[in-house]
Amino acid sequence: MTAMKVLLLAPHPFFQERGTPIAVDLLLQALSAQGHAVDLLTWHLGDDRAYPGVTLHRIPRIPGLRAIRPGFSAAKLVCDAVMTLKALRLACRTRYDIVHAVEESAFMALLIRALRGTPFVFDMDSSMPLQIVEKSPGVRFLLPLLKRFEAAAIRRAIAVAAVCESLADLARAAGARQVELLRDVSLLPAEVDPAAVPPAFTLPGLVFLYVGNLEHYQGLDLLLESFTRARGTRRDLSLAIAGGTAADIARYTAQAGALGVGDSVRFLGPRPLAEMAALFAGAQVLVSPRISGNNTPMKIYSYLDSGKPVLATDLPTHTQVLTPDVALLAPPEPAAFAAAMLRLADDPALRLALGARGRALAQSAYSRPAYRAAALRLYDRLEHALLPAARRR
Repeated sequence: MTAMKVLLLAPHPFFQERGTPIAVDLLLQALSAQGHAVDLLTWHLGDDRAYPGVTLHRIPRIPGLRAIRPGFSAAKLVCDAVMTLKALRLACRTRYDIVHAVEESAFMALLIRALRGTPFVFDMDSSMPLQIVEKSPGVRFLLPLLKRFEAAAIRRAIAVAAVCESLADLARAAGARQVELLRDVSLLPAEVDPAAVPPAFTLPGLVFLYVGNLEHYQGLDLLLESFTRARGTRRDLSLAIAGGTAADIARYTAQAGALGVGDSVRFLGPRPLAEMAALFAGAQVLVSPRISGNNTPMKIYSYLDSGKPVLATDLPTHTQVLTPDVALLAPPEPAAFAAAMLRLADDPALRLALGARGRALAQSAYSRPAYRAAALRLYDRLEHALLPAARRR
């Protein structure tokens, strides 16, 4: 593979231990290891990461913006506006072979393409129109227009890198020239045996664990209501919830208390990736009660790799990866989800079988080597499509 000059646009805090920044970090590692020269442009927020051949550029610090939650917001728009100006300056100063544009930065890449003729990859970690409407239902009337904008970016991209099958299907339907799946992977250390890790917490009885942010779409309301019903049948159940801001934790702590299960629900707060295996070790079942969205939660791949059984809602966000062979799937409705919780609680053999099959799937299909192979396959195709033969190795 020939070294390419890449402008990677990452419109979010980088680095932070959450979905899209982790995916960008995986991509940087793959491109760096292959010898590509990458200029990474990101927001002013986050921790620096250093890799050979990677130069980090940040937008100027914006007064008053010290933390930005995932999803659509006015603060995100401000950061993106500033980032657009800096992206254009970088593109006018340097001749890039390709722009790799993550999520909404595809529209920045469209401007660069118009001004400089530089082709771009549209890296889709979510469908932006759906994300905006889910976050702000009052703007649903804009959904057709937003979808047209997204489709225009898809058609003009030289390739679309989709994080899951539903986004790949969306891109194909919109007329994408080329689609490559860049699935997320398990973040558990390859050299660690999850069964041998001491637990990060202890709770009585059989423990269900949720890991992730506490945004509405993650289904924490569904989880708490379902757990309340299940605990009405089995008093030995406990629930641990890792992640969330202080405000989110306070709100859901109050909700658990109002439901009468406050003494059996423990909020662990945000925990670093380094503790993930230890968190899993403290639980018997891992849950993902997500109620909307079309991208697969990144945690699902680590859930599978843990060897613990997974319980998730039977929505496309999960079912494009999870099947009844490797996870228990239930409708996103409290009675049905509670029944699934009780089924796993009552059947140790089912828990063991699902956990073993899930781990085998994660290690074969959702590993770091699998991600790197997909990323380099995409860039090998880009090299042959874009670079003259004289530049190829």
